[in-house]
Amino acid sequence: MPRRIVAFDNVSADGYYASDTGALDWSVPEPALDADTASRLTERGTILFGRRTYDMFEAFWPNVTATSDGGRPISAAHRAMAAWINAAEKIVYSRTRAAVTWHGSRLVRDVDPAEVAAWKADAGRDIMIFGSGTIVAVLARHGLVDEYQLIVNPVLLGGGRTLVQGAPRARLELIDSTTFPTGNVRLRYRPKP
Repeated sequence: MPRRIVAFDNVSADGYYASDTGALDWSVPEPALDADTASRLTERGTILFGRRTYDMFEAFWPNVTATSDGGRPISAAHRAMAAWINAAEKIVYSRTRAAVTWHGSRLVRDVDPAEVAAWKADAGRDIMIFGSGTIVAVLARHGLVDEYQLIVNPVLLGGGRTLVQGAPRARLELIDSTTFPTGNVRLRYRPKP
């Protein structure tokens, strides 16, 4: 069975995935979503990253099993996510990084849609994209994103970065939606044919 590309992003209620500065400190923590995500991790094995998102993940996830999160104990869900992320194949798109050293990481200078399409054609687990709006936009322009999982946070940013800047207009079909206790809502969409 061919692989799918799934873009997973937190977005504000007014549609931004990052603030103007790229900060993500506005997202509302959701333990129930973390637990749900951790329970599905066996379905995915490759992550595509832009440099900024990779830098954030690299600074946090390799240390989760050994440390606490800002003094709070690490949840079982975060430990499971850390184990999966640390073991996953990580493809990092960057023209500025000289090297990547995080286990399982590979540096690629430019997004080649034909190369990504070839990866999708191979059998295997889903290819995930967390954040990385530039990468999502390039792949969306080429019709390569199979599913958008958007976690709509009950926050208004009033400005920031949109997820698929420069991608053509596309109609989406709702697969499902889930409301969580904090007011976060997960919307799962696929492009309409």
